[in-house]
Amino acid sequence: MPAISRADQTPPLPSIDPWRYTEDYRYLDDPAHRTGAWGERGKWLRLGSGVGLTLGAEVRARYEHYQNNEFGAAAVPDEGYALYRFLPYADLKAGRHFRAFTQLALTQTNRDAASVGPPDDTGNDVLQAFADISLSGSGGDLTLRAGRQVMAYGSERLISARYGPNVLRAFDGGMASWQASALRVDAFLVRPVRNDPDDFHDRADRDRKLGGLYATWSEPGVQAGTGLDAYLLNLSSSAARYNQGAGPESRNTAGLRYFGERAGWDWDLEGVYQYGDFAGAPVRAWSLASHAGYTFASVPLRPRLSLKANVISGDRNPDDASLQTFNVLFPQGKYFGEAGQIGPSNLINLHPALTLDLGSGWSLGAAAVFYWRQSLQDGVYGVAGNVLRPAGGSRARYIGAQADAVLGWTVSRHLSFEAAYSVFRPGSFIRDTGRADTLHFFGLEALWRY
Repeated sequence: MPAISRADQTPPLPSIDPWRYTEDYRYLDDPAHRTGAWGERGKWLRLGSGVGLTLGAEVRARYEHYQNNEFGAAAVPDEGYALYRFLPYADLKAGRHFRAFTQLALTQTNRDAASVGPPDDTGNDVLQAFADISLSGSGGDLTLRAGRQVMAYGSERLISARYGPNVLRAFDGGMASWQASALRVDAFLVRPVRNDPDDFHDRADRDRKLGGLYATWSEPGVQAGTGLDAYLLNLSSSAARYNQGAGPESRNTAGLRYFGERAGWDWDLEGVYQYGDFAGAPVRAWSLASHAGYTFASVPLRPRLSLKANVISGDRNPDDASLQTFNVLFPQGKYFGEAGQIGPSNLINLHPALTLDLGSGWSLGAAAVFYWRQSLQDGVYGVAGNVLRPAGGSRARYIGAQADAVLGWTVSRHLSFEAAYSVFRPGSFIRDTGRADTLHFFGLEALWRY
């Protein structure tokens, strides 16, 4: 019988997640689990029995160039700029019950001051700083957390880490998480962090508060990654703004998401209903989102064909006090592709895509995105929920079409590169309501994570 090597007994290094605190290197406390690989260095500095410190960092440099940003209506429609970020972190774990996690965000951009926003540059600041207490029981594990943290749930349609832009999104507050074998339930009450370009000046946004319950059930006995999400969220804001106007808002969001993969297929289906009040009047909004694909694993280049389809409500009558515009809460950065123009409110969207595995870590993706207004009485919104184009007097439904191409190269677990190009041709609604120049976007990125 062949001998079992030490490498065979050693767990693989955990995957590197954008928010970093989910990585667990405590297994390295046992010298028998160390292989001497470069990626293990600094991942478990033993400070005592069961006590260790994990260190790590991310360095990203990115160049972006826009021609006719916002279809020529942006403050600086033609510009090229660099974005830099350095995200060092330290994770202290004491046994199975206590941990303290800290991560800094050191960011910089040379973008024009007229167009730079919170996702571009926050100077030097604290991205995450929280403490956990974990308790184990026969039915599962309970974790209590307080402080500042990056949060991401499900498909990140509603609560996202905003990893693509230069500055990640964080929240201040508390969370309780219960984890069993097939079920996880999180309860949280937080405020989004308001990014400020002055160093160490980011603060909780006193105008907005987010509370919620988010449960994920994972189907046992099948391929990992198949399950069901159910959630109820509440966002309170003292100054929300829509095509209809501005005012205080309290909005509840209830949703179900079914996701999985099997026999080459993958799917992500989500339905959301929102209710509450805006400026003293009722809110009723909804969204239906789907993303399905198939990977031809036995075909050269392993092509994956996929289709995203979304229908997202818009306001039916701006002169009526009630509101039907969907609130995107805290979504992904570039929600519908590389150009980052259109956000998920008052929208009908079709998004076919093809991805090819070129081998040796190379990949190529191509996509087309088509946009229409769901309601002709509402405008078009940006990713942050801002009004990009008011409805005006236009009766046109078609917003425009976008094409994306992304070339990626994953050199190793730690190093990757990406080049992206996007073109957006405006449709009749954009032409009816202002500048309607064809938009071009180009991006280059180098990313190193440890």
